[in-house]
Formats: sequence, structure tokens, C-alpha cells
Amino acid sequence: MAIKLKILVVDDSAFMRLLITDLLSEDREIEVIGTATNGRDAIEKTAELKPDIVLLDLNMAEYDGLYAVKGIMKNNPTPILILSSVGNTDLQPVFEALKSGAVDYINKPDRNKSKMRELQKELVQKIKSTSRAKPKQVSVNKASVKKVTRKRKRKTDYDLIAIGASTGGPTAIERVICSLPEDFDIPILICQHMPQGFIPQFVQRLGALTALEVVSATKGMTPSPGVVMFCPGHANLILKKEGKKVEVDFTDEVYQEYNNPSINAMMLSVASAYGSKAVGVILTGMGKDGVKGMKAISESGGKTIAQNRESSVIYGMPKAANEAGAVEAVLDIKDIGNYLVNNL
Repeated sequence: MAIKLKILVVDDSAFMRLLITDLLSEDREIEVIGTATNGRDAIEKTAELKPDIVLLDLNMAEYDGLYAVKGIMKNNPTPILILSSVGNTDLQPVFEALKSGAVDYINKPDRNKSKMRELQKELVQKIKSTSRAKPKQVSVNKASVKKVTRKRKRKTDYDLIAIGASTGGPTAIERVICSLPEDFDIPILICQHMPQGFIPQFVQRLGALTALEVVSATKGMTPSPGVVMFCPGHANLILKKEGKKVEVDFTDEVYQEYNNPSINAMMLSVASAYGSKAVGVILTGMGKDGVKGMKAISESGGKTIAQNRESSVIYGMPKAANEAGAVEAVLDIKDIGNYLVNNL
């Protein structure tokens, strides 16, 4: 008999605990081994039951989900998947939970609880991917991330940095971008696997943490020094080059590995537009999105960097890119900012 994934369900609603348990119990690879009603209860039940994954609501009246994340990661590090409706109005608590060690997030319907069944497939997939994560506590804020010191001022050989990330990416991206000095002058384009509605709040959050300008990319925008552009997620972003001018555009082409936003779509176009002047960076995440793009940048003479296994929440995309021979440098997340400042 196959070993089932053991799940602890944490929600202050008895109805939701029952509904979630019923939905998960329909999958033969998942077993709900217990429930908890608040953050303190979740910490105690995690220590007692030792689940493979904690499925956690954030918005609970007494001892909320963020309290649980911090306590679990301190005492019994366990992969945590956030399932909460708080993201319908404010994603900042979600980002704080991810920063504190939660692996991933899925949005729970707020008022129409009957729509929970529509989430069943996505929920099961997220649980299975979360089970592959290495639980770790990471603290990322303006004060805790040390700015990189430039060894010497020199002209860079590169005109654009393209960064791709998935599960664990928001915290990894914060770590890299917040370490860059305010005079960092290479344009940055980021593709983070994230629902379209989440990206504007992540852009806003990151913009508050760095002196660099952080924006959602729009059609016709030109990559500029000191500006960090995010793929917005409504379509796959590409760069188009006409003469010497490079502009943002979007494509309806479907990419098998991941869509809207696709890392491969972004990086393949970066390789085409910038060639040997491009830098590709692939961070933590599950799957193989970005491998083709990283390979194209490498084959065009550009520089390629991958996050290492030890600092990745899920060592999927970096591993796949490395195994494909598309990576020049493999670095801990804490060292990538320094590399971008002093080795390009």
C-alpha cells in the first residue's frame, strides 16, 4: 500500500474543516490525520501528530495563521500551505506568511463556500507539490537583508537581467532585489509564477522594500536602468526588438511548462533581443519552466545563474536547468545579489 500524505487542517470554521477534510479524502494519496481550530492549536497538533503538511487558514480570531507559521517553523519545521480568503482583500499577510516559512498559497472563496469544490483539483496539486518542499524559516525585510557593497565601479558587459521563479519565489526575489544597491544600473525583468491578481500587491510590497523602481510591465514599455519590471500575468510577456529599440509585448502562444506568465516565453525573447548581453537567473520552483529560456541565453553567449539546492524551497527548475547544461554559476540565494553587482 502506498504511503499517504498526512495532512493537518487548520481553520476556525467547523464547516470548513469538515468540507476540506471531505474534499481531500477523495484522493487516495492524501489522509487528513487531524484538525486544529487556531494558531496555538496548530502548533500543538503539529508537534503531536507530525503531519507531512499543514493546510492553514490565516484569518482566525484567536492566535491567527501567521502566529502558527512562526511557531511551527521555530519548533517543528513542517511544509505549510496557506488556504485562506484573506487574499481576497489584502495579500500582505500572505506575503508575511511566505516570508516566515510557509511554502505556498491558494485563495479560498470568501462568501460562496460552495465554490470550494471548484478548488479541489488545484488544492490537491498544491498539496502534492508542497510535500516536496524543504521547510525553512527565512526572514526578509529591509533591515535584515544586507545591501551589497560594490567592489569597484566598472562598466557592465550586460544590458538586461531576466529572473524566473515559482514556489518559494516571492521570498527569494525579495532577498535578491533588496540586496542590490540603489545605483544598480542593469534593467531587471522578473517572471514569478503567481495568479494575475496577486502580482500588483507583490510589486507594491517589493517597491516599498527597495530603492529601485518596481513596476508591472505594460505593452510598449522599454527596459530601463534602475527599474525592476514584473510580468503581469494576464498573458505571456515577450520582448520585441526593432532596430536598437527593445519593447515589452505579449503573446497568445501557449507554453507547455507554464502559462501566464511563462518564464520560457520571457527568457526566449530575452535571448533573441539581447543575445550575449543577457543574464538569466532561475530561482526556486517546481517543474521545468525556464529551462529552454536559460539554454537559449547560454547558447547566445549570455550568462546564466541558478539558485542552489540548499537554499531552494523546491529544487526543481534550477535542477532541471543545471542538468540541461544551461547554467554557468550555481549560487546560494544570499550570494546572487553580490554576483549580479560585482561579477557582471
